[in-house]
This record gives sequence, C-alpha cells and structure tokens, in this order.
Amino acid sequence: MFIGSLTIRLLVRESRTLKDKRQVVKSILARLRVEFNVSAAEVDTLEDVKVATLGFATIGFETAAVQRVLQEITEALRKHPVAEFLGHETSVGHEVV
Repeated sequence: MFIGSLTIRLLVRESRTLKDKRQVVKSILARLRVEFNVSAAEVDTLEDVKVATLGFATIGFETAAVQRVLQEITEALRKHPVAEFLGHETSVGHEVV
C-alpha cells in the first residue's frame, strides 16, 4: 500500500472573523472527506482569519491511484467559488507493509 499526503493553502477573501473562516473550512473538509474518502483537517494557520491550510491523506494499492485522488482534490479546490487557491504540496510515500 502507498500513502499520499496533500497540503493546500487557500485564501478565504470573504472571511472577517475566525468563525467565518472555520465555517468555510468545515464545509470544504466535510464535502471532500465524503467525495474522495480521505482523511482531512485544517493543519496550520489556525489563527489567521484569511488563510486556511488544509491537509489530506489517503492510501491505496497503486501509486497512480493515490496520486489521482490527490490531483482530483487539488483540482476541486482550484475551482472552489469561495476560497482562492494559493498553492499545494503533494507527497506519495513508499510501500507500507
């Protein structure tokens, strides 16, 4: 099995408070967890009102399948209507026994 991780930074322009930001983040995480069957959480910039850093993890039997899921998540967030995509980092680990 292979482990893949993805970190994405988003700008939530409409956010004026942490409550506003967390509402958007919570919605994004819940939707992507269900749609892609991945683990997901806000992992950094927790106290920044405008910037959200989200982390995703998935496992699979083939590297290509893991990379495809992470790429699909990246594309979904690039098109998000409320949060502007700032950047991402992807990592796929070696086989796990």
